[in-house]
Amino acid sequence: EVQLVESGGGLVQPGGSLRLSCLSPRFSLSTYDVSWVRHPPGKGLEWVAAIDNHPNITRYAGDVLGRFTMSRDNLKNAVYLQMNNLKPGDTAVYSCALGTKWPPEIRGQGTQVTVSS
Repeated sequence: EVQLVESGGGLVQPGGSLRLSCLSPRFSLSTYDVSWVRHPPGKGLEWVAAIDNHPNITRYAGDVLGRFTMSRDNLKNAVYLQMNNLKPGDTAVYSCALGTKWPPEIRGQGTQVTVSS
C-alpha cells in the first residue's frame, strides 16, 4: 500500500533549484511531524530536515541550512522541500518520512536528485 509519494526530483546544474513534494494517500500529514531524508550514492541514509505538526517549526541539517526550506500545505495534504543553490554533494534519492525517529519507520520510495554540470 502506497503511503508516501515524493516527486519533483531531476537533473540540475550546480547552483540550481528544485522543489520536492511529498503527498500521502493514506495519512493526514497535518497531524504528523514530517522529515526529509536522503540517500547519497555509496553512503548511508542522512537526515535533511523536519517540520513539526504544531507549530510548524522547521529544523535543518547543517550542510543544507540556509539553502533548503521545508514547508507544508495542509489543504493539499502536502509537504515540500525547496532546495536552492544545489551542490554536487546534494545528489541523492530524497524521501519524506513520517515522524522524526531515526531511522525512519515509514518513508516513501523517494525521488532522485542529481546535481551535475
